[in-house]
Amino acid sequence: MAFGKGHHLHLIDGSAFIFRAYHALPPLTRKSDGLPIGAVSGFCNMLQKYVEGNHGPDAPTHVAVIFDKGSHTFRNEMYDQYKANRDEMPEDLRPQIPLTRRATEAFNIACKEKEGYEADDIIATLAVQARDAGGQVTIISSDKDLMQLVGDGVVMMDAMKGNRVIDRDGVFEKFGVYPERVVDVQALAGDSVDNVPGAPGIGIKTAALLINEFGSLEELLDRAEEIKQPKRRETLIEKRDQIELSKKLVVLDDKTPLDFTLDDLEVRDPDPDKLMPFLAEMEFRTLTKRIAEALDVEPPAIPDTTPEGANPPAGDAPDLPGMDASTYECVRDLEALQSWIDAANEKGWVAFDTETTSLNEMTADLVGISLCVEPGTACYIPLTHKAEGGEGLFGSDDLAEGQIPLEDALAALKPLLEDPAVMKIGQNMKYDAKIMARYGVSVAPIDDTMLMSYAMNAGQHSHGMDTLSERYLGHTPIPIKELLGSGKSQITFDRVPIDKATPYAAEDAEVTLRLWQMFKPQLHQVKVTRVYETMERPLVPVLAEMEMAGIKVDRDTLSRMSNAFSQKMAGLEDEIYELAGRKFAVGSPKQIGEILFDELDLNLPDGKKPSRGKSGNWSTGADILEDLATVHDLPRRILDWRQLDKLKSTYTDALQNHINRDTGRVHTSYSIAGANTGRLASTDPNLQNIPIRTEEGRRIREAFVAEEGKTLVALDYSQIELRILAHIADIQALKDAFKDGQDIHAATASEMFNVPLDEMTPDVRRQAKAINFGVIYGISGFGLARNLRIPRSEAQGFIDRYFERFPGIKAYMDETTEFAKKHNRVETLFGRVIHTPEINAKGPRAGFAKRAAINAPIQGTAADIIRRAMIRMPDAIKNLPAKMLLQVHDELLFEVEKGAEDDLIATARDVMEGAADPVVHLTVPLVADAGQGANWAEAH
Repeated sequence: MAFGKGHHLHLIDGSAFIFRAYHALPPLTRKSDGLPIGAVSGFCNMLQKYVEGNHGPDAPTHVAVIFDKGSHTFRNEMYDQYKANRDEMPEDLRPQIPLTRRATEAFNIACKEKEGYEADDIIATLAVQARDAGGQVTIISSDKDLMQLVGDGVVMMDAMKGNRVIDRDGVFEKFGVYPERVVDVQALAGDSVDNVPGAPGIGIKTAALLINEFGSLEELLDRAEEIKQPKRRETLIEKRDQIELSKKLVVLDDKTPLDFTLDDLEVRDPDPDKLMPFLAEMEFRTLTKRIAEALDVEPPAIPDTTPEGANPPAGDAPDLPGMDASTYECVRDLEALQSWIDAANEKGWVAFDTETTSLNEMTADLVGISLCVEPGTACYIPLTHKAEGGEGLFGSDDLAEGQIPLEDALAALKPLLEDPAVMKIGQNMKYDAKIMARYGVSVAPIDDTMLMSYAMNAGQHSHGMDTLSERYLGHTPIPIKELLGSGKSQITFDRVPIDKATPYAAEDAEVTLRLWQMFKPQLHQVKVTRVYETMERPLVPVLAEMEMAGIKVDRDTLSRMSNAFSQKMAGLEDEIYELAGRKFAVGSPKQIGEILFDELDLNLPDGKKPSRGKSGNWSTGADILEDLATVHDLPRRILDWRQLDKLKSTYTDALQNHINRDTGRVHTSYSIAGANTGRLASTDPNLQNIPIRTEEGRRIREAFVAEEGKTLVALDYSQIELRILAHIADIQALKDAFKDGQDIHAATASEMFNVPLDEMTPDVRRQAKAINFGVIYGISGFGLARNLRIPRSEAQGFIDRYFERFPGIKAYMDETTEFAKKHNRVETLFGRVIHTPEINAKGPRAGFAKRAAINAPIQGTAADIIRRAMIRMPDAIKNLPAKMLLQVHDELLFEVEKGAEDDLIATARDVMEGAADPVVHLTVPLVADAGQGANWAEAH
């Protein structure tokens, strides 16, 4: 039957699906050949959800996915700068585009595109045809350019925001005009993304006001002399041609010549004979299995091409029921809560998650708790949600009805959460444990799905719950923004209505439990159980205790430093203005580029100028200014100014805002799963990047002080990465130097340059030090030349001589690179697996991937050693009046009562220097240097 009344056409914006899939998921490659398939995986999941979700009376009778074909269209003939500002397509997305077409066809959905026209034009043409034939149209996209089509049976649906329908009122909310005048507003406002020029200085709101006042763009332009604002009037008169061109660019062509009809778009059921082979070819194990079950067919066998040691295929997940938010229970009384507690006690495990008013564990209030004991069901226990309504600016401060009193709920849950016989499972459990500790509950024992993923998949992808859920469960969790909003209208979780909070919170618990059931057996399969059990899981309570202890920071010291930096910056600005010949904004990269390369006409040491960025401005990054500082004083002064500005804004000013009002201390938060190599990352505030190479940077540590009657003690591993390199690469000369306690840089210089140690000059030692540390990070001749400010040929000669004198290092680098290329991973001495998915890449990424692979076993082993020391430390110092406060890469900082400093140093040094034993017996000694003082600068 020909398309007409009673028919419903769905038009899917293919590009929107592709880019959503690409940006929502981490990079993913096909195991057999390394082909990028992350966007294809996300695209297929979206199509599957679309197919599963479109049944019932309002289901489509016709559907098509519409794609762009090429980047050159008839609009480029009108205006050659159309879309000229758009970034190049990411290299790893390019080969996936044709695969998304194949995916659409594999799902048995019509796939349409046309050379010389945009997908939007095809959508417009089909929408008009369907509307004129008496049918309904739903455009599945959030693209504002398509909003001009809404009305008369045509609506849009934003699949990225819970299938929110955009009708005429929705368009008005977006543009301030109804659909028939959208193009008029767009013509005035222009579009920086598509490079539509519009009328300079007129935005969406002003354009809407003008169109509503004058009725149409044409009327506005004809009566532009009536505009009262002089600048606006002149713009409309002078830029009339440009504005009229802009309208031609934004109007969709609803008469695009098509070689198919609406009847060709009739909905067809997926054909297993087409779909299953495609999914198997892509190696989508989980999706293949799920769709095979839905179609009631046998899933095809997919060969396991997983590299040795990598995580098993996601298809190894247990068979589980689908996730259904309607099954979640909102627990509102103690009797209902007790049934969940009983179920957890019977199972011996429970997935556990907290909902709070912020992400700051030291100040956030507990709002609710979610639990899950088996897939298919979960609960949320609201505790401190606020009542809706109220007269205050932020609503009522009264508690919403139907919640268990906080004290009663915690009293009921405390025995369960502290029961050593019940495993508490979480995602980033450190956060939840700290929250509960503030309420007097010690959550233990724990398992952490984030850390399980990190142990198995470091280097493969990130380890947040949304990423893991989408990647391993094929499920996209409810976005938190849907509940909290964003910007000035954003609310805290206690303001979210309980009926909306329940599915979001309970889903978190169920996703966590499902991930745990999948990951737990995989730890053994990929041989990382020891890493997880000895270096990941036991670190959680250690870090939680350190973070809650915090460190005292003297606000007055920071204020004095900020003032001193301001004065010094003002002095530098006077010097900078004199060298530049005029005043300018020293903090503006654009103006710096104009001064250096246009007005002073400076060139880099190679006689050339730097590149220009996409905006057309000169590049003025630190590396450019460092090179330029060899030929002129101005860049050096700018670098000095930038350094002080960063110290002031990032540390002496910002740290004052991080001092907790209740404790008077700063409480950083450590990310266990942040760096691929096992290094911890410090945030809110970051205390690991305080610069110590300059006097000003070192002085910032003076503000970190001991409490009255106490001392700060720092212990720092001495040159741990060089020691590990000497062990791994078996460099006898370096090992002997470390065993004899020699100055390793002087010893290296003596070996390289045949200079006796007693005749060593500081300059020669400095060169050897730069090479020692540079080699660990795969430094090039160019990089070493920049660091030492010597010719590139001379620097490369140093590196060549280094490898000649220490051939074991070159052999280590070559062997490690080959291992990484063969197995797509490297390992630390303790078995930590670090994946190297880009090791076989071509182009600029290849060099970075190689350097990262070479460095990872060394840096990772160092990170493992200090983790092991931190885990052992609390038990070692439990009888001393001391606390471990901070970890900064190779350094541990303690606070100890005066008089007990030597005992602490002896105990902590023993732990740190023996941290590798008994798993790894290093052939070089570990040495921990110690210092103490009233502040961190004195102790370091």
